Amino acid sequence: MRDKDLYATILGIRSPWSVTEVTLDTPAREVRVRVEMDAKADLQCPACAAPARRYDSRPRSWRHLDTCQYRTILVADVPRVECSEHGVLQAFVPWAEPGSRFTALFEALVIDWLKEASITAVADQLGLSWDEASGIQGRAVERGLRRRKRRLTPEIGVDETAFARRYEYVTLVNDLERGEVLHVADDRRQDSLESFFTQLTPEQLAAIEVVAMDMWGPYIQATQAHLPRASSKIAFDKFHVAQHLGDAVDKVRRRENRELLGSGDQSLVGTKYLWLLSTPSRSEARARRFEVLRRSTLKVAKAWRIKEVAMELWRRRPRREILADFRAWCTWARRFALEPIRQVANMIAAHIDGIVNAVATGVTNAKSEAINSRIQWIKRTARGFRNRDRFRNAIYFHLGGLDLYPGTAFSTHFATHTKA
Repeated sequence: MRDKDLYATILGIRSPWSVTEVTLDTPAREVRVRVEMDAKADLQCPACAAPARRYDSRPRSWRHLDTCQYRTILVADVPRVECSEHGVLQAFVPWAEPGSRFTALFEALVIDWLKEASITAVADQLGLSWDEASGIQGRAVERGLRRRKRRLTPEIGVDETAFARRYEYVTLVNDLERGEVLHVADDRRQDSLESFFTQLTPEQLAAIEVVAMDMWGPYIQATQAHLPRASSKIAFDKFHVAQHLGDAVDKVRRRENRELLGSGDQSLVGTKYLWLLSTPSRSEARARRFEVLRRSTLKVAKAWRIKEVAMELWRRRPRREILADFRAWCTWARRFALEPIRQVANMIAAHIDGIVNAVATGVTNAKSEAINSRIQWIKRTARGFRNRDRFRNAIYFHLGGLDLYPGTAFSTHFATHTKA
């Protein structure tokens, strides 16, 4: 088979395009494949598909998959057409998406690699600049979001994750059934979450049955402002309630430890994690020590028991019982002279409807926490991000469940991993 025929077959070049020349540059380790369009071929406007006349042509080049470790470059004079409605536009080529300097198959390869490694690593291995690799990722995300179909999502989770420095956040809205990120917004203000709700149709809003979140006022206000019957749908996640109670126990321990040290008593020295860790996480020696401490009359032992009772209430049963049990717990917890515990009891009482919803439905933000853990891996792998847009793109790329691959006829024919 002649070289032109070989590359036409490899590249999937069909009429009205044909391979007219293949040039090997050994010192540069590069193969250049010239492709031309039949001058008599009918042309269409790429915007509306209406017949259009040739206006002129412009030289273009695209990087393709390597040939035996030789960089392969497609070159062509691409016609521009004149449409009565859309003006002068570049004609469509079947091997690349508009505006790309890479063939669809090369972009698909880069996307596959970007799923496994950082932009820097992929760029180094494939001989790309950082901006070129990042651009392929950005186009993939833009494509995926554009293709994403409207769907009904009964259970969503709202969470935040740190962007770069402390107190710089992005808001995440997750599909708890699929474990996918639906929306990424800057900061964690009320309008951050509202930017998600305002893009939904009335049908999509009505389909939301549960919104799992922590007790963050702006998120609560955004949900109440946009979601029908929001008070019956907001569910405050068990993990965050446990976190507040764990912090309260630790505050009691720290205060009591200072008091004991003042009198020479070192009973609580080095016990921080005994109170915070679950029983299976303790060694046998630590477990024996903790058993003695928890049976003592120490204030921290009382605080720990109060926390454990609250966690035992987190089991599904009729809503009446859940509400009565948590109200009774709040009353009981407030009776102890333990200010950190009293504050958490007041917080739970103020948000009791959302806690009852969480227990009654059994919905948690565990998948949101898992997503957040993967985001931390993405950040570590990338060693940080230059700006929020690139951070947002990385989240959607890895966790958005998007159809990322180029959709040209060329890539669909040859890239078997491209989604239908």
